[in-house]
Amino acid sequence: MAPRLKLRDIAFFERPVHFARPFRFGAITINATPQLFVRVEIEVEGRGVEVGASAELLVPKWFDKRPELSPAQTVDGLRRSLEIARGLYLASTGYQTAFGLHASCMNAQVAACAKENIPLLAAAYGPAEIDKAILDALLRAAETSFFRGMAANVAGIDARLSPDLSERDITTFLASRVPLQRVAIRHTVGLDDTIEGEGGVADSRESAGARYYKLKLSGDPVADGARLARIGKELDMLGGDTSVTLDANEQYADLAPLQALMDRLDHDAALRPIASRLLYVEQPMPRDITRQSPLGALAARGFIVDEADDSYDAFPAARALGYRGISSKSCKGLYKSIVNATRAAKWSGEGEQFFVSGEDLTCQAGLAVQQDLALGAFIGATHAERNGHHYVDGFGETPLAEAQAFATAHPDLYADAGQGIRLSIHDGDLLTGSLHAAGFATSVHPDWSALSPLEQPKSPREQLA
Repeated sequence: MAPRLKLRDIAFFERPVHFARPFRFGAITINATPQLFVRVEIEVEGRGVEVGASAELLVPKWFDKRPELSPAQTVDGLRRSLEIARGLYLASTGYQTAFGLHASCMNAQVAACAKENIPLLAAAYGPAEIDKAILDALLRAAETSFFRGMAANVAGIDARLSPDLSERDITTFLASRVPLQRVAIRHTVGLDDTIEGEGGVADSRESAGARYYKLKLSGDPVADGARLARIGKELDMLGGDTSVTLDANEQYADLAPLQALMDRLDHDAALRPIASRLLYVEQPMPRDITRQSPLGALAARGFIVDEADDSYDAFPAARALGYRGISSKSCKGLYKSIVNATRAAKWSGEGEQFFVSGEDLTCQAGLAVQQDLALGAFIGATHAERNGHHYVDGFGETPLAEAQAFATAHPDLYADAGQGIRLSIHDGDLLTGSLHAAGFATSVHPDWSALSPLEQPKSPREQLA
């Protein structure tokens, strides 16, 4: 039986993160944004008190892309999601499983956020970050690793939020997991990134030997086709086995321009280097349009949803529309990722192939990248978008002593090759050996004294002042 716990405290902190180079996706370019840190204290029944932690960037204009909102307003929406979740989680005073606490708060979280005009994806952010920290504390109390603990269902995950599954489906999937020892990095090429020459796609100093590339799309099939043709030439120069994924971040207005791009991939010889390497296309259309637009013949391409993954029923709904996959991001909820991986395994066993991919640049070096990497390795994501450190330059503004503590505790993940402590990439892969420590994939926590309290979200009136 899964151990039961109750919360004693939840605290939020943040640290500024300045990018080493601008990152443009969709309609926004990011040069800086805060990183969130969560510290929880729990009491585990029969095991005493333990502290857990999690971290994630507060990314503007991804969780909430409404054009009338400024980037700062969308970050404040995430801060408010955290505050609402904190109140709900702390109001639950009895002992229950980690997943039971999550499940008991989700409907109230969605309802409370809806009253404040916070959309579903942003509403999920607060519980997602609190859940990771709770799990870290629980695993420490149980003196076990994330991989062993989840295989034994230490969180008590059940089917109450996914009635299409049985509890046996979930526990059988968890018990069957053999965590990957290596996860290949997928190098993202943002819309403003250099393509040719120094610092470009074929520059191994930039891509760190990646065999997988994630290419951002703008939503204009002509412009995207021309840009992809340029990238394809660079990939041909690399030689060896390289694969690509495409990510539109909701920029294709509907099926017509998406079909136009797919037609070019099918028939334009200049795009053959991309078409021959293409694994799947991620979130082409806006999340609301996605739910109304069956893919039809386009489904053969292998599309996945990401921003449209805003609830526990999103994957079954996407499957009915012709989508074959869904992204795993711990910022959207680690339990939802595990439930979706269970679905993909079950559905694939019935004939058609379904999958869960690893997508996330919000994972900076330290807690965030380690916890999301462990989640992907556990559910079987063999490659993952993993170069947030590339845009931020290693540990960024993290104090040196804190970065060194992570590097000492996880020497297979970090190294200093003369440019500061950065992720250590081995022939295009990240190693997961040190993530088997007790806790959620980390032996150390941040230096809490070096962090600032989470800023209070401004009201709409204050933001206009």
